[in-house]
Amino acid sequence: MSVFEFQSVTLPEAAEVARVEIREFLRSEIAERRFEPHRCSWSSFDASFSRRLGEAGFIGVTWPEEYGGRNASTLTRFVITEELLAAGSPCGAHWVADRQSGPQMLRYGSDAAKTHILPRIAAGTCFFGIGMSEPNAGSDLASVKTKAVKVDGGYAITGQKIWTSNAHRVHYLIVLARTGDRGESRHEGLTQFIVDMTSDGISPRAIHDLAGNHEFNEVFFDDCFVPDEMIMGEVDEGWNLVTGELAFERSGPDRFLSDYQLFRGLVDQAGTTPDRSDAVQIGAMVSKLASLRKMSVAIAGMLDQGEQPVVQAAMVKELGTAFERSVPEIARRMVSVEPRQIAQNDFVEVMADTILRAPSFTLRGGTREILKSMIARGLGLR
Repeated sequence: MSVFEFQSVTLPEAAEVARVEIREFLRSEIAERRFEPHRCSWSSFDASFSRRLGEAGFIGVTWPEEYGGRNASTLTRFVITEELLAAGSPCGAHWVADRQSGPQMLRYGSDAAKTHILPRIAAGTCFFGIGMSEPNAGSDLASVKTKAVKVDGGYAITGQKIWTSNAHRVHYLIVLARTGDRGESRHEGLTQFIVDMTSDGISPRAIHDLAGNHEFNEVFFDDCFVPDEMIMGEVDEGWNLVTGELAFERSGPDRFLSDYQLFRGLVDQAGTTPDRSDAVQIGAMVSKLASLRKMSVAIAGMLDQGEQPVVQAAMVKELGTAFERSVPEIARRMVSVEPRQIAQNDFVEVMADTILRAPSFTLRGGTREILKSMIARGLGLR
């Protein structure tokens, strides 16, 4: 049986300097009441916050300066990211572009795509969504049925995607489509495309969640034209690209800090002298959180070395989102309050919001069943 290793990583001095800088930025934002931490998470869409964050130089920090970046390490980006999450900042507008679409484009995009799009992402004015999941396929990307057919100057895409976050608000999707036979492995004949959401032949339809929020969408493509310069990598080689992209999507602190504001409020509720039961539960949660952080930092170190730790990322996502799901359940048992979305108490409000959002934690970015299957294969058990 194979063994996964998560090497201990020491954060470089530049990362700690960035921590001071981003904390100062966030202190200013909160002092000016530009967002309310207990009402926000990394999925909260606020284009004006993203623009200010981009102007301050905190988006696309690992990219070359010619594309608006700082040439910083992945570990520096990790520190900036965890500080944004810990502060409860509304990062949803730029999140996907900064986390995975931009890095993917940097590796596999055409010069035209990089020059036209990356500086706008770094400036916090250009946003992306993910066009992977499909009806009747879910997270099983090998079952993708959306087709892209070669036409003069590009491809025409026809099909449907689902659970596409913010498709009605972003500027581009990276769409995985079938361009050839899938072969015995089912992984052949797939290609990634950068699709402009203002193109003809593309239409999103809202899916409202339990809280009535509109974040998810179905997206329909009807002969939607994509020029050749918006192809990612080589045609029919999309499987390797999309699995590499998932290492960015699944390994970061957003996979275990989605409900950090509730956890923080729970510790405050327990006070400085919690009873034995509360102390044991909080201690266990802190221990899990520290372990997840160490694993996530280790993966950031691997990404810095140019590796693609896809299975390790799946493990962080599986364990991290299971932790996130447990937080509101433990909070509900520890503190006897009636969750309400509108109240005079921040803890009551964040409890209500987290309970409503928690079911999505283990769905977005790949279901637990898919992740466990990947981990088992990585361990040599399948």
